[in-house]
Amino acid sequence: MTKDAQPVHALLVVDAQSAFVSGEGAVPGAARLLTHVNELISGARAAGALVVHLQNDGPPGADDEPGTPGWELHLPVRPGPAEVVVRKTEDDGFYETRLQELLSRSGVRALAVCGVMSEMCVSATARTALELGYRVVLPHDAHATYDIPPAAGISGPVPAAMVARTAEWALGDGIEIVAHAADVEFTAPAPRPGR
Repeated sequence: MTKDAQPVHALLVVDAQSAFVSGEGAVPGAARLLTHVNELISGARAAGALVVHLQNDGPPGADDEPGTPGWELHLPVRPGPAEVVVRKTEDDGFYETRLQELLSRSGVRALAVCGVMSEMCVSATARTALELGYRVVLPHDAHATYDIPPAAGISGPVPAAMVARTAEWALGDGIEIVAHAADVEFTAPAPRPGR
């Protein structure tokens, strides 16, 4: 997608929670990731696009267990009609949440996805968005994950950058992968009449 491509109406920020993007447990390149995610959020806000922060509720004892420091969203949220938090318990941000209703009510037809983890929550959410008929843009520099550790008799370690790229590829031809967050343009959605 180039600068003259069709803009998107919403940004889904997937699990940008402190456990995954700060401190010793952060994904590789977390500072760079946060720069690009912030760039997307700023662009969406300036255009009046919908910003949805997905927040995972991990199980007891997990790094993202609700109420723990790791569960907190790392980036500031500006709550309002165009910026909301949607909590989830599964990889897929649409599963048993109000995300689909929110997007539909807001008139969203095209969206961008960013955050963590590339092969898990980012991928699962993007895949469902595609299945629901949304146009989905995935900026390569605005999602990340961890290295895959070695597995005896199977493979050595797999670097996080390769895992992220493979996750993009596995989403198939329907996804629009762009190199940089700066290549994503936003516009305000047009709510459906009567909503």
